[in-house]
Amino acid sequence: MPAPSSLPDNSRYEQACDQAIAMCDGNLRSTIKALIMANEYLETELEELQAAINAGCVPARSQEATNAA
Repeated sequence: MPAPSSLPDNSRYEQACDQAIAMCDGNLRSTIKALIMANEYLETELEELQAAINAGCVPARSQEATNAA
């Protein structure tokens, strides 16, 4: 997770919006489409992780941390 920004929330979000728009060459429709696609990807990842947790699977990193303790 990224470190908290020293910018106020609104300024941080404004900057993130500007960066997203710039990455899509100023095309707002393309920017919205890219953000929707990214959100769908993250939702799918979350669903897969929740299913794995419900099935009793533990992510490899957690197992390594447990073994190291």
